[in-house]
Amino acid sequence: MSKKMNEGFKLIHDIFRKKWVPEIIQSIVSGNASYTDIADSIEYISKTELNRKLAMLQERQAVKKMSVAGKEGYYITPFGSDLNHIFNHFIEMSDKYISKTSNVELV
Repeated sequence: MSKKMNEGFKLIHDIFRKKWVPEIIQSIVSGNASYTDIADSIEYISKTELNRKLAMLQERQAVKKMSVAGKEGYYITPFGSDLNHIFNHFIEMSDKYISKTSNVELV
């Protein structure tokens, strides 16, 4: 594996392995910008965990906290949009292959 590919894989894996990240990104992409709207859209996430994940996503530049049209909130960055695109592919692959492979023995 090339160094560039390995670094890219590590970057994505580090974000994907964290619980709640896909849900937070998808919530923001679907129009929930305020902290309250994001929290209300994700069942069972604690306020502490949401704070941690939003801080991490801002640090990784997947989400940016700013004011848009006078509305303070969290907004997706181009990197966050790319992550959402990848998450959507995972969902599509699950829909396409999970039921088909449930009876298949993997080597």
